[in-house]
Amino acid sequence: MTTLPGVGPRVGQKLHRLGIEDLQDLLFHLPLRYQDRTRIWPISLLRIGDEALVEAEISHCEIISRHRRMLLVTIADGSGTLILRFFHFNSAQQKMLQAGTRVRCFSEIRKGPLSLEMVHPEINTVADHVPSDVESRLTPVYPTTEGLHQNQLRKLADHALNWLSQAENRLSEWLPEQYLKDSLRYGLNEAIAYIHHPPPDADVGLLEEVRHPAQQRLAFEELLAQQLSLIRLRAKVRTQPARLLRPSRTLFPNLAASLPFTLTKAQQRVITQIGKDLASTTPMQRLVQGDVGSGKTIVAAAACLQAIEQGYQAAIMAPTELLAEQHFRSFSQWLVPLELTVSWLSGKQKTKQRRKTVEGLSSGATSLVIGTHALFQEDVSFTRLALVIVDEQHRFGVHQRLALREKGFADGHCPHQLIMTATPIPRTLAMTAYADLDYSVIDELPPGRIPVKTVALSNARRSEVISRVRKACEQDRQAYWVCTLIEESEVLQCQTAEDTAALLARELPHLGVALIHGRMPAREKEDIMLRFKSGEIQLLVATTVIEVGVDVPNASLMIIENAERLGLAQLHQLRGRVGRGTVESSCVLLFQSPLSETARHRLQAMRETTDGFEIAKMDLKLRGPGEVLGTRQTGMLHFRIADLVRDQRLIPLVQKTAKKLFAEQPQNVDFLIRRWIGNSEQYGQV
Repeated sequence: MTTLPGVGPRVGQKLHRLGIEDLQDLLFHLPLRYQDRTRIWPISLLRIGDEALVEAEISHCEIISRHRRMLLVTIADGSGTLILRFFHFNSAQQKMLQAGTRVRCFSEIRKGPLSLEMVHPEINTVADHVPSDVESRLTPVYPTTEGLHQNQLRKLADHALNWLSQAENRLSEWLPEQYLKDSLRYGLNEAIAYIHHPPPDADVGLLEEVRHPAQQRLAFEELLAQQLSLIRLRAKVRTQPARLLRPSRTLFPNLAASLPFTLTKAQQRVITQIGKDLASTTPMQRLVQGDVGSGKTIVAAAACLQAIEQGYQAAIMAPTELLAEQHFRSFSQWLVPLELTVSWLSGKQKTKQRRKTVEGLSSGATSLVIGTHALFQEDVSFTRLALVIVDEQHRFGVHQRLALREKGFADGHCPHQLIMTATPIPRTLAMTAYADLDYSVIDELPPGRIPVKTVALSNARRSEVISRVRKACEQDRQAYWVCTLIEESEVLQCQTAEDTAALLARELPHLGVALIHGRMPAREKEDIMLRFKSGEIQLLVATTVIEVGVDVPNASLMIIENAERLGLAQLHQLRGRVGRGTVESSCVLLFQSPLSETARHRLQAMRETTDGFEIAKMDLKLRGPGEVLGTRQTGMLHFRIADLVRDQRLIPLVQKTAKKLFAEQPQNVDFLIRRWIGNSEQYGQV
């Protein structure tokens, strides 16, 4: 970048923060919005909220001190007067802005105490009786960083566009020509030039919504590059051999026969799909989605037993100790009677216990291990790891998930990988973000489940909610009371939960009230959960640590404090802790007024539906794909121009084009991926 005009080491460093390293990066650094400086507006026609270019003569200039020192400049153009207000100014500016000087100003029009005004406008002096040109096109406003002015970015973008306009520098078209004729109105170079420099008659509304055909042309290519990278990854994974794991003839049939419930048709269908994947030398790469309470754990158990029966190891990784402990209890209950060893590994284990688990894995004595991120630490090794299951996979960082997968490479073999999530992902998003994975949905809840009734109540009605808890517990039911905080501080969240637990214990002295949070020792948490499950504790006060994995069928009431602070997916997960028995359950969303518009929509959605996939669609609209997938921090799905919600209609054509390009023009695939994704493709290996 330092070879560009005006770009030295300091400016280059700032551009680096924006991801700009070369001319192509500049071309793809696209405007956020546009300003219209193509005409001069009479002051009499200005409206509050508009951005406008005004040319007028200074009639008065003064410094006043009302609460703070400021420079007020009055300008007039014969149709009206306008105030220019400056809070920060120097003597040179003051000297320039003298009565009789003609100026041209650009800014947003605001309502002032006496008249319309501009605050800190862009301002230039204009020579009398000498006509000066206005802009011939809309002015782009770019994403920027501290210390980098819009004018600098505009000059650099202009330089890149001048370079692009030369015939020998045109960016190559890697798309099949027929799609440019049939579906896309712009070529790549024309689209880029239009987006940076739209003509005065361009539809600004369409441009700012990123729905203009020129922008959609780039969005299409970006979605295509992402799809191609996943198709290529899938093909690459399929070239690596995996252990052939024949269907379980003894272990799983014995487990299924001992269960106190019958598997749903959806569970049976998904178990069959996984079984076929495992009975192949091609590594399984499957995503299993199931709404809260749909029974994913027994599906995971079926997969583990298929590996174990063939003499191999399986590992299950969960994002929280509480969820890992829940899995450990469930799997121990099911597998110990089958004379199998289930081990547990977490970061908070005592040294002696941890050493024993690690030795069991490295020697092969342990066939199944369940744990948190501790599973991929350096001292943990496996002898015959053939299956990796990642639960709530979006809660892990990319490198954490990669590290566990890599532990399964042995003798040239790659482990099978099963990814599970109770956070439903809309089909459009799943098809795009997980195009490298096979896709199963457990779309059926166990029989007898009654939908949870959800109400939203103001915090002012807290006493009514406490009475409701008392009544439920007196009827031999149990309840959760979940505490949340705005601050991302586990310490403060625990403190809030402690205060709430003390208050509820005073208000409800005849009930067994207990507290659980993430900072407690594992043994203490396990003891509390066992006492809650047995009914000894009637009211469990908790932080959002209980969001996933806790299964107590007798719990029929969920209170969520400050519900307006949580996202839809998290609210839905928490609500899923109740409604697991055969009696009617309720969820109370306690909120603090006033509510923002987004919070109001979230609470309304929770009241209207218990369908996780409907919730996911709404969540996608409100928060965007990066948040829903949990990939915002990982570098995956950081699109420059595409948007999975806005551009859904493009996806069928994207998928069709990707398959065609991969089959017919494979030489173009790498160029497209490099143009849009660069080195981020490695993240897809998760």
